[in-house]
Amino acid sequence: MNVKSNSTNEQKNIWNGDAGNAWVETQQLVEHMFKPIENLLLGELQSSVRPRVLDVGCGTGSTTLAVSRQLGAQALCVGIDISQQMIAAAQASAKKQDLTPSFICGDAQTYTFAAASFDLIISRFGVMFFDDSIVAFKNLRYAASEQGECRFIAWRSADENPFMTTAERAAKALLPQLPARQEDEPGQFAFARRERIVDILQQSGWNGIEIEAVDIVCSFAEQDLLLYLSRMGPLGRILSQQDEQTRKQVTELVRDAFEAYVHGDKVVFTAACWKVSARV
Repeated sequence: MNVKSNSTNEQKNIWNGDAGNAWVETQQLVEHMFKPIENLLLGELQSSVRPRVLDVGCGTGSTTLAVSRQLGAQALCVGIDISQQMIAAAQASAKKQDLTPSFICGDAQTYTFAAASFDLIISRFGVMFFDDSIVAFKNLRYAASEQGECRFIAWRSADENPFMTTAERAAKALLPQLPARQEDEPGQFAFARRERIVDILQQSGWNGIEIEAVDIVCSFAEQDLLLYLSRMGPLGRILSQQDEQTRKQVTELVRDAFEAYVHGDKVVFTAACWKVSARV
C-alpha cells in the first residue's frame, strides 16, 4: 500500500471537503483571530525589499493579500493552497480589494515551481500538513532564489496550546469517536518538536536555521464562539455528521468549557508558536 499517496489524498479530501468549507465560512473570524500572527510575518518584510513572495498554505488569502498591499503592484505575490474553496475565496477577496496577487490551487509539496522564482517563502500555519515534509521543503528550496529565505509560523505542542484542543477534550465524553492527535503526523501540531523542524530543514537543504518560541495573544468576538467551536478543528468536521440532539448537547458542553477564555465581549487566548527562518 502506498502510504504517502493515501496521506496526500486524505489531506486533499479534508481541505476540499467540509474543512475547506468551514474555513471559508469562518473567514472573517479566522482573519481577525490570526491578525497578530500575520503582523509578525509582515514585520519581517519591513527590513528588506522582497519583490517575489510565495505564501504556502495561503488559505483564504489574508496574508498573501497583506503582503501584496504592503509591497505594492510591482511585487510578485503568489499564494498556494490545496483547497479549491479557499483559493476561490482568496481570488474573490483580491478582486474586491483591487489587489494583484495570483493564487494557485495545488500542493506545494509536489507543485512544479520554476527554479529560483521566489525571494521569500512565507507561511502562517500552512506547512504542517505535508505528508512528506522533507520532500516539500526540498521543493520549496528549489523554488527559492540564490539569496532566498523561508520564514514561517507553526504551532508548538498541543499541551502548550490548550485553547486549541478545548473543544475536542470537552466533547470526548459524548463523541468517543473523535480522532486522537498523533505526534508528528500531518496536522496542526506536526511541527511541535523543535528538533523535528531542524531535522526537516537540514535534510531538505536549508541553512541558517533560526527558531524562536513566541507567545502571541489572539482574540475574536465572543458572539462568534459558537461558530468557532462548531465548525473548526476535529470537532467541527465530525459534529456536522451528528443528529440534531447530539449536536445541541455537544455544543452546550463545549461552550461551557471555553468559559475561562471569555473576557467580556471577547474570547482571548495565547497562541504558543515557533517563528522559524532559514536561508538557501
